Amino acid sequence: MSIVVTGATGHLGRHVVQQLLEKVPAEQITAVVRDEAKAADLAARGVKLAVADYNAPETFDGVLAAGDKVLLISGSEVGNDRPGQHQVVIDAAKAAGVALLAYTSAPGSLTAALADDHRATEKALLASGVTYTLLRNGWYHENYTENLAPVLEHNAVVAAAGAGRVSSAARADYAAAAVAVLTGEGHENQTYELGSDVAWSFAEYAAELSAQTGKEIGYNAVTTEVLAGILAGVGLPEPVAQILAGVDASIEKGELEITSGDLSRLIGRPATPIAEAISVALKG
Repeated sequence: MSIVVTGATGHLGRHVVQQLLEKVPAEQITAVVRDEAKAADLAARGVKLAVADYNAPETFDGVLAAGDKVLLISGSEVGNDRPGQHQVVIDAAKAAGVALLAYTSAPGSLTAALADDHRATEKALLASGVTYTLLRNGWYHENYTENLAPVLEHNAVVAAAGAGRVSSAARADYAAAAVAVLTGEGHENQTYELGSDVAWSFAEYAAELSAQTGKEIGYNAVTTEVLAGILAGVGLPEPVAQILAGVDASIEKGELEITSGDLSRLIGRPATPIAEAISVALKG
């Protein structure tokens, strides 16, 4: 039996594999990658590599085996046929007879267009009959902390979220939840709503940035139309800009405020606070 991680060289996938290496022998881990060269460091640590691509179903032949526990990390190509890409892995998992297929989804409360691909994938997974775990990951700290340059340049946090609150958590936290499911017991056919226990508003985020930088950074609340225009202006494709602006509209409605407590329960500790993520980003 292997623990198989798709998208293993992506941001989340790397965290998952690195944390798995702390729990299980490397030879029990298979990293599914598109580019073998990008996974050379994982191979050097003894992780098995399988080269496969969501867009080429035949590449998954023989990758999965009976009894495997598989983490399907959702494709990153927003706007492409992600449900179709994910179906490739679901079909391969069913054919192989895997023990568990865990999928990184989106919060059940999220109605923004970004969630449509996830809902379609969940529906396909449940219809397949494969034993599943739905890891409905909330928003990531890094969605904000990795994009601090314009905030610090203009001394302004710009968002279309009003006074809405976000229960974001660190990638490493969501990875820890996935590792808990892949290495633990009792997660069959379960759905977990994942987010930090402490939600924050954009005004609070701006205040924390001000406190840590010594600058006066304010929150500039704009409309979703204005935000979509700003995002398109910095080079994002129009459809992607619209999707991301739509997430802010969902935040304003409270759809990314997660109150389940599932994340801290799964990982056995409190989730990383946004203040800590800001601190790490500023030092980096």
